[in-house]
Amino acid sequence: MSWLGPDGWTAVLLSLKVSFWAVFLSLPFSIAIAWILARKDFVGKQVVNGLVHLPLILPPVVTGYILLMILGRNAPVGAFLEQYLGIVVAFRWTGAAVAAAVMAFPLTVRAIRLAIEAVNPGLEDAASTLGASRVRVFFTITLPLIVPGIIAGVVMGFAKAMGEFGATITFVSAIPGRTQTLPSAIYGQLQVPGGEDLALRLVLVSVVVAMAALVVSEVVSRRVARRIAGQ
Repeated sequence: MSWLGPDGWTAVLLSLKVSFWAVFLSLPFSIAIAWILARKDFVGKQVVNGLVHLPLILPPVVTGYILLMILGRNAPVGAFLEQYLGIVVAFRWTGAAVAAAVMAFPLTVRAIRLAIEAVNPGLEDAASTLGASRVRVFFTITLPLIVPGIIAGVVMGFAKAMGEFGATITFVSAIPGRTQTLPSAIYGQLQVPGGEDLALRLVLVSVVVAMAALVVSEVVSRRVARRIAGQ
Protein backbone atom coordinates (compact mmCIF):
# COMPACT_ATOMS: atom_id res chain seq x y z
CA MET A 1 0.00 0.00 0.00
CA SER A 2 2.94 2.36 0.67
CA TRP A 3 3.95 2.31 -3.02
CA LEU A 4 1.15 4.75 -3.84
CA GLY A 5 0.12 5.79 -0.36
CA PRO A 6 -3.47 6.02 0.90
CA ASP A 7 -4.37 9.01 -1.27
CA GLY A 8 -2.95 7.39 -4.40
CA TRP A 9 -4.85 4.14 -3.93
CA THR A 10 -8.01 6.06 -3.11
CA ALA A 11 -7.72 7.92 -6.41
CA VAL A 12 -7.13 4.67 -8.32
CA LEU A 13 -10.09 2.88 -6.74
CA LEU A 14 -12.32 5.90 -7.22
CA SER A 15 -11.37 6.09 -10.91
CA LEU A 16 -12.21 2.42 -11.37
CA LYS A 17 -15.58 2.90 -9.65
CA VAL A 18 -16.38 6.04 -11.63
CA SER A 19 -15.40 4.42 -14.94
CA PHE A 20 -17.39 1.26 -14.25
CA TRP A 21 -20.60 3.10 -13.41
CA ALA A 22 -20.12 5.60 -16.22
CA VAL A 23 -20.01 2.79 -18.80
CA PHE A 24 -22.53 0.51 -17.11
CA LEU A 25 -25.26 3.10 -16.76
CA SER A 26 -24.75 4.63 -20.22
CA LEU A 27 -24.47 1.34 -22.13
CA PRO A 28 -28.23 0.78 -22.71
CA PHE A 29 -28.53 4.33 -24.06
CA SER A 30 -25.44 3.81 -26.21
CA ILE A 31 -26.92 0.68 -27.78
CA ALA A 32 -30.30 2.35 -28.38
CA ILE A 33 -28.81 5.49 -29.97
CA ALA A 34 -26.38 3.42 -32.05
CA TRP A 35 -29.26 1.29 -33.38
CA ILE A 36 -31.36 4.36 -34.22
CA LEU A 37 -28.49 6.04 -36.06
CA ALA A 38 -27.60 2.83 -37.91
CA ARG A 39 -31.06 1.64 -38.89
CA LYS A 40 -33.38 4.65 -38.98
CA ASP A 41 -33.73 7.62 -41.33
CA PHE A 42 -35.57 10.61 -39.91
CA VAL A 43 -35.64 14.36 -40.04
CA GLY A 44 -32.90 15.77 -37.84
CA LYS A 45 -30.77 12.62 -37.87
CA GLN A 46 -27.59 14.59 -38.54
CA VAL A 47 -28.46 16.93 -35.68
CA VAL A 48 -28.80 13.97 -33.32
CA ASN A 49 -25.55 12.52 -34.63
CA GLY A 50 -23.85 15.86 -34.08
CA LEU A 51 -25.15 16.14 -30.52
CA VAL A 52 -23.94 12.62 -29.74
CA HIS A 53 -20.42 13.45 -30.95
CA LEU A 54 -20.36 16.99 -29.53
CA PRO A 55 -18.32 16.03 -26.42
CA LEU A 56 -15.52 14.86 -28.73
CA ILE A 57 -15.35 18.28 -30.39
CA LEU A 58 -15.94 20.65 -27.48
CA PRO A 59 -13.12 21.36 -25.03
CA PRO A 60 -13.70 19.09 -22.01
CA VAL A 61 -13.77 22.13 -19.73
CA VAL A 62 -16.72 23.49 -21.73
CA THR A 63 -18.54 20.18 -21.34
CA GLY A 64 -17.92 20.25 -17.60
CA TYR A 65 -19.19 23.82 -17.38
CA ILE A 66 -22.36 22.88 -19.29
CA LEU A 67 -22.94 20.00 -16.87
CA LEU A 68 -22.47 22.40 -13.96
CA MET A 69 -25.01 24.80 -15.46
CA ILE A 70 -27.51 21.96 -15.90
CA LEU A 71 -26.88 19.70 -12.91
CA GLY A 72 -25.37 22.08 -10.36
CA ARG A 73 -27.23 22.48 -7.06
CA ASN A 74 -28.53 25.90 -8.13
CA ALA A 75 -29.21 24.86 -11.73
CA PRO A 76 -32.77 24.01 -12.84
CA VAL A 77 -32.31 20.26 -13.27
CA GLY A 78 -29.89 19.93 -10.38
CA ALA A 79 -32.19 21.82 -8.00
CA PHE A 80 -35.16 19.68 -9.08
CA LEU A 81 -33.25 16.44 -8.51
CA GLU A 82 -32.12 17.56 -5.07
CA GLN A 83 -35.45 18.93 -3.94
CA TYR A 84 -37.75 16.16 -5.14
CA LEU A 85 -35.49 13.10 -5.40
CA GLY A 86 -32.70 13.92 -2.98
CA ILE A 87 -30.09 13.38 -5.68
CA VAL A 88 -26.99 15.59 -5.74
CA VAL A 89 -24.29 14.97 -8.34
CA ALA A 90 -22.28 18.22 -8.38
CA PHE A 91 -19.03 17.85 -6.40
CA ARG A 92 -19.81 14.20 -5.68
CA TRP A 93 -18.28 11.03 -7.12
CA THR A 94 -21.58 10.43 -8.88
CA GLY A 95 -21.01 13.70 -10.73
CA ALA A 96 -17.62 12.42 -11.81
CA ALA A 97 -19.38 9.34 -13.20
CA VAL A 98 -21.84 11.56 -15.08
CA ALA A 99 -19.02 13.63 -16.58
CA ALA A 100 -17.07 10.51 -17.55
CA ALA A 101 -20.20 8.96 -19.09
CA VAL A 102 -20.85 12.05 -21.21
CA MET A 103 -17.27 12.12 -22.48
CA ALA A 104 -17.17 8.36 -23.17
CA PHE A 105 -20.62 8.17 -24.75
CA PRO A 106 -19.59 9.15 -28.33
CA LEU A 107 -16.85 6.51 -28.49
CA THR A 108 -19.15 3.77 -27.21
CA VAL A 109 -21.94 4.74 -29.60
CA ARG A 110 -19.61 4.87 -32.59
CA ALA A 111 -18.16 1.40 -31.98
CA ILE A 112 -21.60 -0.15 -31.52
CA ARG A 113 -23.03 1.71 -34.53
CA LEU A 114 -20.29 0.36 -36.79
CA ALA A 115 -21.02 -3.16 -35.53
CA ILE A 116 -24.74 -2.77 -36.25
CA GLU A 117 -24.07 -1.42 -39.74
CA ALA A 118 -21.91 -4.49 -40.42
CA VAL A 119 -24.87 -6.81 -39.75
CA ASN A 120 -26.65 -7.85 -42.93
CA PRO A 121 -30.13 -6.26 -42.81
CA GLY A 122 -31.41 -9.24 -44.80
CA LEU A 123 -31.04 -11.43 -41.73
CA GLU A 124 -33.26 -9.09 -39.74
CA ASP A 125 -35.77 -8.80 -42.59
CA ALA A 126 -35.96 -12.58 -42.93
CA ALA A 127 -36.74 -12.97 -39.24
CA SER A 128 -39.40 -10.26 -39.49
CA THR A 129 -41.09 -12.01 -42.42
CA LEU A 130 -41.33 -15.14 -40.27
CA GLY A 131 -43.41 -13.21 -37.75
CA ALA A 132 -40.78 -12.10 -35.25
CA SER A 133 -41.34 -8.69 -33.67
CA ARG A 134 -38.70 -5.97 -33.95
CA VAL A 135 -37.79 -6.45 -30.31
CA ARG A 136 -37.35 -10.19 -30.76
CA VAL A 137 -35.35 -9.67 -33.95
CA PHE A 138 -33.01 -7.32 -32.13
CA PHE A 139 -32.43 -9.61 -29.14
CA THR A 140 -32.17 -12.86 -31.11
CA ILE A 141 -30.44 -11.72 -34.32
CA THR A 142 -28.84 -8.30 -34.03
CA LEU A 143 -27.62 -8.27 -30.45
CA PRO A 144 -25.66 -11.57 -30.57
CA LEU A 145 -23.94 -10.44 -33.77
CA ILE A 146 -22.83 -7.09 -32.38
CA VAL A 147 -21.43 -8.37 -29.08
CA PRO A 148 -17.80 -7.84 -30.24
CA GLY A 149 -18.67 -4.26 -31.15
CA ILE A 150 -20.32 -3.74 -27.76
CA ILE A 151 -17.23 -5.06 -26.03
CA ALA A 152 -15.03 -2.75 -28.08
CA GLY A 153 -17.28 0.19 -27.24
CA VAL A 154 -17.28 -0.66 -23.54
CA VAL A 155 -13.49 -0.86 -23.44
CA MET A 156 -13.03 2.41 -25.31
CA GLY A 157 -15.60 4.08 -23.08
CA PHE A 158 -13.95 2.69 -19.96
CA ALA A 159 -10.53 3.87 -21.08
CA LYS A 160 -11.90 7.32 -21.91
CA ALA A 161 -13.63 7.50 -18.52
CA MET A 162 -10.42 6.48 -16.75
CA GLY A 163 -8.51 9.26 -18.49
CA GLU A 164 -11.16 11.98 -18.25
CA PHE A 165 -9.86 15.13 -16.61
CA GLY A 166 -11.17 18.46 -17.96
CA ALA A 167 -14.92 17.91 -17.66
CA THR A 168 -14.56 16.10 -14.34
CA ILE A 169 -12.45 18.71 -12.57
CA THR A 170 -14.73 21.50 -13.84
CA PHE A 171 -17.94 19.76 -12.75
CA VAL A 172 -16.92 18.12 -9.46
CA SER A 173 -13.50 19.63 -8.70
CA ALA A 174 -10.72 17.40 -7.30
CA ILE A 175 -11.59 16.78 -3.66
CA PRO A 176 -9.23 14.13 -2.19
CA GLY A 177 -11.15 11.03 -1.19
CA ARG A 178 -14.37 12.25 -2.80
CA THR A 179 -13.91 13.39 -6.39
CA GLN A 180 -10.16 13.20 -7.01
CA THR A 181 -9.79 10.63 -9.79
CA LEU A 182 -6.53 9.27 -11.18
CA PRO A 183 -5.89 12.02 -13.77
CA SER A 184 -6.62 14.82 -11.28
CA ALA A 185 -4.40 13.10 -8.70
CA ILE A 186 -1.54 13.02 -11.22
CA TYR A 187 -2.09 16.69 -12.02
CA GLY A 188 -2.21 17.55 -8.33
CA GLN A 189 1.05 15.76 -7.61
CA LEU A 190 2.78 17.63 -10.43
CA GLN A 191 1.85 20.89 -8.70
CA VAL A 192 3.46 19.83 -5.41
CA PRO A 193 7.25 20.04 -4.92
CA GLY A 194 8.62 16.51 -4.82
CA GLY A 195 5.39 14.98 -6.08
CA GLU A 196 6.87 13.81 -9.38
CA ASP A 197 7.68 10.33 -8.06
CA LEU A 198 4.11 9.61 -6.97
CA ALA A 199 2.81 11.14 -10.19
CA LEU A 200 4.99 8.72 -12.17
CA ARG A 201 3.69 5.77 -10.17
CA LEU A 202 0.12 6.85 -10.81
CA VAL A 203 0.91 7.15 -14.52
CA LEU A 204 2.27 3.59 -14.52
CA VAL A 205 -0.90 2.35 -12.83
CA SER A 206 -3.07 4.10 -15.44
CA VAL A 207 -1.04 2.54 -18.27
CA VAL A 208 -1.31 -0.95 -16.73
CA VAL A 209 -5.07 -0.63 -16.24
CA ALA A 210 -5.56 0.62 -19.81
CA MET A 211 -3.43 -2.17 -21.31
CA ALA A 212 -5.18 -4.80 -19.20
CA ALA A 213 -8.56 -3.56 -20.41
CA LEU A 214 -7.42 -3.72 -24.04
CA VAL A 215 -6.03 -7.25 -23.66
CA VAL A 216 -9.19 -8.51 -21.98
CA SER A 217 -11.31 -6.86 -24.67
CA GLU A 218 -9.29 -8.45 -27.46
CA VAL A 219 -9.44 -11.92 -25.92
CA VAL A 220 -13.18 -11.76 -25.20
CA SER A 221 -13.99 -10.28 -28.62
CA ARG A 222 -12.08 -13.02 -30.43
CA ARG A 223 -13.79 -15.77 -28.44
CA VAL A 224 -17.22 -14.28 -29.03
CA ALA A 225 -16.50 -13.82 -32.74
CA ARG A 226 -15.38 -17.45 -33.07
CA ARG A 227 -18.46 -18.67 -31.23
CA ILE A 228 -20.74 -16.64 -33.48
CA ALA A 229 -18.93 -17.89 -36.60
CA GLY A 230 -19.26 -21.48 -35.34
CA GLN A 231 -22.99 -21.08 -35.02
